[in-house]
Amino acid sequence: MSAVENLPGFEPPVDTGLLRFLTCGSVDDGKSTLIGRLLYDTKTILADTLSAITRTSERRGLEAVDLSLLTDGLQAEREQGITIDVAYRYFTTGTRKYIIADAPGHEQYTRNMVTAASTANLAIILIDARKGILTQTRRHSYLAHLMGIPHIVVAINKMDLIGYDQAVFERIRADYLAFAKQLGITDVIFIPLSALNGDMVVDRGDGMPWYTGPTLLDILEAAPTAHSESDERFRFPVQFVCRPQRADDPELHDFRGFMGRVESGSIGIGDEVLVLPAGRKTRVKDIRLLDQSLPQALAEQSVTLLLEDEIDISRGDMIVRPEESALVTRQIEAMVCWLSETPLDPQRKYLVRQTTRETRAAISSIEFCLDINTLEQMQTSHLKMNDIARMSFRLAQPLCVDAYTRNRATGAFIVIDESSNNTVAAGMIL
Repeated sequence: MSAVENLPGFEPPVDTGLLRFLTCGSVDDGKSTLIGRLLYDTKTILADTLSAITRTSERRGLEAVDLSLLTDGLQAEREQGITIDVAYRYFTTGTRKYIIADAPGHEQYTRNMVTAASTANLAIILIDARKGILTQTRRHSYLAHLMGIPHIVVAINKMDLIGYDQAVFERIRADYLAFAKQLGITDVIFIPLSALNGDMVVDRGDGMPWYTGPTLLDILEAAPTAHSESDERFRFPVQFVCRPQRADDPELHDFRGFMGRVESGSIGIGDEVLVLPAGRKTRVKDIRLLDQSLPQALAEQSVTLLLEDEIDISRGDMIVRPEESALVTRQIEAMVCWLSETPLDPQRKYLVRQTTRETRAAISSIEFCLDINTLEQMQTSHLKMNDIARMSFRLAQPLCVDAYTRNRATGAFIVIDESSNNTVAAGMIL
């Protein structure tokens, strides 16, 4: 224990868990600058990194440090002043750890934004206060909603360029609420800020005394983490079957166990479970984590389950609670984002990988393709890169699935081209 911890009245900070969040919006709304400001004002930038971006800013003739350089890491991005790939950054405030994904703003990089949104629990959608709601604002809001991000923060940026005018903030807020109502988005928080000057990011600043709400960091610190908002159904896709080794060697195990990651929910020793797709019931005899026995396994823990009965279980099977079973099906309907530069060929067979299970699949139908600019549903028989469509697949082997809105882990899948082994699409089961 340190000397500080021995001081009277000392209370160690409470770790409120990991939060994955995404920044998105139109080009030049200030996403990269906002992340740079967060890192700078929370003092999580290494000295050599700060020195490097300071020198780069000086070479460009800038009077202040260009904080956007902290996330625009690719040389092509720095030359163009835009974000192309998804940039990830990690930081901690002492009370919480964060993973930030900075999504590109250009329409042609929609697939990158979908990739970043797939694991985010909160989205910050930036709006330039001078421009208001743009097409890309609507596009990214729709994608965030489609990808199941439960919390949305609308950050109206560059308030310093409009004289911190409250009337402009209120007008944009009303416009966005009207649009969000059409999409069914209900959990929205609005905040005015200046990423360049730091107003309402970490510190409140002096420019907006009329805004009495929390700063952006306050919102992030208080946001719920994944798996904390509702009672989730237990889902354990089997990744590997651990077979008995020599019983006379203490370094080796003498049990048959099933290794994997608890995607959601929890399970305890003695609890009844159902093995899918076989439909056999048994009970949990033990839960192992390395050399320890645990009374309970929680979401996002990688553990080995030992069962009371000998059941034929393979990689790709799923262990659930009997009263909360998943759907076992050979037909899935989903919203799919096509990621590949090679267009979809409806006559070809593809591989569908969902959790730890993989099966061949054929395209049953394409119900519609979404015009991401107007949200209009269009008829089509082919998909090209960045297209989003509602479509059906016929599966050679059954999958154990949930609707994506219920469970983002068991409701998601990827589509793989058998010939190249490239991931060509990502899907959300309806």
